[in-house]
Amino acid sequence: MYKLSLAHLYPKLLNLYGDLGNITTLKMRCKWRNIELSITPIDIDENINPQKYDIYFIGGGQDLQQSMVAQQLQNQKTALKDAAEQNAVFLAICGGYQLLGEYYQPHDGKKLYGAGLLDAYTIAGKTRFIGNVTAETSLTSPRTLVGFENHSGLTFLKEGTKPLAKIQIGNGNNGTDKTEGARKNNIFGTYLHGAFLPKNVHFADYLIELALEKKYKEKVQLKQLNDSIETKTHENLIGKKY
Repeated sequence: MYKLSLAHLYPKLLNLYGDLGNITTLKMRCKWRNIELSITPIDIDENINPQKYDIYFIGGGQDLQQSMVAQQLQNQKTALKDAAEQNAVFLAICGGYQLLGEYYQPHDGKKLYGAGLLDAYTIAGKTRFIGNVTAETSLTSPRTLVGFENHSGLTFLKEGTKPLAKIQIGNGNNGTDKTEGARKNNIFGTYLHGAFLPKNVHFADYLIELALEKKYKEKVQLKQLNDSIETKTHENLIGKKY
């Protein structure tokens, strides 16, 4: 039996718009394949052991919660970078995505420095981007990603970090360059809530495969599941603006 371990970073502070559904999706899609997935919440002031976890998840939150988490990420920065260098899989949503970058500058208050795992930075914008998103990625089949964005942060990617997807419907990272999310090695960030993985189970499987390959050092072929309902849900959301 395959076994994986997931660290859920700061779930009491960063968990907006159904983000917990991402954890549930990973858990159930592992369970249906007889893969044991252990899930450990990491709360404020708890240290991260980079040798212990194969997957890290961090959700979204508002500025107050982000400011509380930002300091913790500075304390855990070395551990998180060690985990990234060992090819651990990271999925970060919205506020968590911003905090895996270099910094987030709110409208008011000090710059919030992030973990620096992604070569990206975010500044608070004047317009709030709200609505459904359709984007296209080269990483999975099907190539489409769908979700719901609700953010005013403008994220810009620097050299060394690539966009997760290209926007077809919606605003994505900043509303101007048609990029959505970010990827660097096995680190992924996205603005897609709602939750992201239940609407894109092909991407959930992609993350599980990466985590298994990271841990077991071999190519893994996941057992196919009956995804007729999930596929229909995904397809019904493609191209919808609201």
